Amino acid sequence: MRMRPTLSWTPSEDPPPSTTDLRPVVDALAAGRVLVLSGAGISTESGIPDYRGEGGSLSRHTPMLYQDFTDSAHARRRYWARSHLGWRAFGRARPNAGHRAVAAFGRHAMLSGMITQNVDGLHQAAGSEGVVELHGGLDRVVCLGCGVLIARRELARRLEEANPAFAPVAAGMNPDGDADLTDDQVADFHVVPCALCGGVLKPDVVFFGEAVSRHRVEQCRDLVQAADSLLVLGSSLTVMSGLRFVRQAAQAGKPVLIINRDVTRGDRYAVTRVDLPLGAALTTVADRLGVSVDDDEAAVGA
Repeated sequence: MRMRPTLSWTPSEDPPPSTTDLRPVVDALAAGRVLVLSGAGISTESGIPDYRGEGGSLSRHTPMLYQDFTDSAHARRRYWARSHLGWRAFGRARPNAGHRAVAAFGRHAMLSGMITQNVDGLHQAAGSEGVVELHGGLDRVVCLGCGVLIARRELARRLEEANPAFAPVAAGMNPDGDADLTDDQVADFHVVPCALCGGVLKPDVVFFGEAVSRHRVEQCRDLVQAADSLLVLGSSLTVMSGLRFVRQAAQAGKPVLIINRDVTRGDRYAVTRVDLPLGAALTTVADRLGVSVDDDEAAVGA
């Protein structure tokens, strides 16, 4: 029997109280060696919806599952049609104040590392370096046959040529870059194969139901071990791929700090959860630390 991945989580006990006090975050960054773990909530101010927050995409759609993608040509056509349209808008998204603040913290040697659950590349666009993309990145595509990696822009060009009249109106966009379309809207979409071997192309991201590579998990575990504290930004920590690092940090006695508007699955391990909008909160933290996060400075590190 096929097991469905965890898409939601309900607290089994009353969560610890949240706060609006940013002093613990300021103190942790001032001390240095902070490992950042970011989730979809940091990109909402760039126009990319999250999965589980207020108005999150899971309230209206089920994301593509790995086995559905690999088992069904129909599922792949549906995914690539939606993703091709969504990519046009997704690719225009720009870093917001939260991304720029994180990049500034890195340039001022306050961070020991950076892990993101996001696939949008906005941390790198803001100037963050050494970002570990836990779930991969939408800017590249992998062939499931021969393993070749190609740039997403190259696939977009091929899909445009194969579908010159494809211009449906979408109901919305999702965190993984696909747009909300009906089955009728995607019925005539033509999927292109790998140009080298004719194999199935897949975005180089971890779908729901797909495991993060062992190498990447160990890389992140090493980052947790090397850090003095862990700062979680905009993640509900519903899935184990991110929660495991929160648990690791807490078990090692390293302070876990969370900035997120909603209750998270990691609250019980945290010394504090700050309930504030991320862009404003991180800008305030930067101001208190005397760190500039303006666009010009961020561009220098890009």
